[in-house]
Amino acid sequence: MSDNNELIQWELLPLEIVTNILVRLPIKSIIICTSVSKAWKSLIQNPTFISTHFQHSHNKNLLFFNLCSENQKEFYALHNEDDEPDFTPHASFDYPSHVPDPDAKFHVVGTCDGLLLSLSNNLTMDTSRLCLWNPSVRKLVNLPLTNFSSDACIGFGFDPKNKDYKVVRVIKLKERLDFQIYSLSTGDQWRMLRVDLAPICAFCHHEPHAFINGALHWVATRVTDNKFLYFILVFDLGDEVFRHEILPPEPIGPTAFVSVYKDSIALIQKDYNRKLHIWVMKEYGVESSWTKVLSLNISNQGFFDLEDIPRVIGFRRNGEVVLKLDGGQLVSQDFESKEIKDLGIIGYKNTFVDPYVESLVLLDKASNRIVTY
Repeated sequence: MSDNNELIQWELLPLEIVTNILVRLPIKSIIICTSVSKAWKSLIQNPTFISTHFQHSHNKNLLFFNLCSENQKEFYALHNEDDEPDFTPHASFDYPSHVPDPDAKFHVVGTCDGLLLSLSNNLTMDTSRLCLWNPSVRKLVNLPLTNFSSDACIGFGFDPKNKDYKVVRVIKLKERLDFQIYSLSTGDQWRMLRVDLAPICAFCHHEPHAFINGALHWVATRVTDNKFLYFILVFDLGDEVFRHEILPPEPIGPTAFVSVYKDSIALIQKDYNRKLHIWVMKEYGVESSWTKVLSLNISNQGFFDLEDIPRVIGFRRNGEVVLKLDGGQLVSQDFESKEIKDLGIIGYKNTFVDPYVESLVLLDKASNRIVTY
């Protein structure tokens, strides 16, 4: 049978059967299938197909790392958690070359559903830019330029109510916090959150954010009775309102930050008593479920710097914490057995780890904002 006849036979299959086959294929095969016919390309680029394919994704146990090369350029690695103890590499890739400012310094500040959010800084021009991109389908979108502050904090996640990806920037002004929202579905400009909806905060820390349960989480500060009160600020991406505030298990300071831990959050604090503390919220939203799972004492002698403390850069799906040791070595530690595993990876100051799933997100987008690289 000729190739043309084989194609005709495929075209004769009911759409439901074709869809059922395609959603089970890996990303690379899916991209090739877009060239088979116009009908297949239209099917694959349909938002419903992209969402269904994500649910059937083959690689659900990947970990994302942003690393640094010898020439000080950030690059990225995906590792497969299923291949213990080898922790084998799955893929590696560089930052897209098709960017407005190739001389800027880039680093990834968040991931969600296969999308990466990157921040670029051009120190000579004092400008910053945010970019969303998907290395699996090699597409990116540069977010609109706007005034940007180096101490702004950023959050990124998926709005399940409106099925949209959103980026939130929190900028500290003289007397209030300014919240700006970017929606991928519209993408033309940043929107300002109504002032009366903004919480009363003195500052929102620009340490890593946590996205879980449709909400962004940051450590924030307000002044009460001439004292700084630190708490976890929770922003609902669907309704674009602040759900509530989560109080920490005990008083924390300016070095505290939150991270995703399984289906909940973790709170990390390093202090000047040479200690690193980690609490996890066993039941999300229930403050009484805070549990201290790790407290490391640092025995370094002589001059002490907070950077001497192992840095928490994220958590694995099994709950193990990933730490960056002095010199950049990355290890993971089990909270119960205290076993430490060398991951065989060297990190740098901006390194973080995040569970990652390859996706087709952005493949359905076709506009002047979307760039194929």
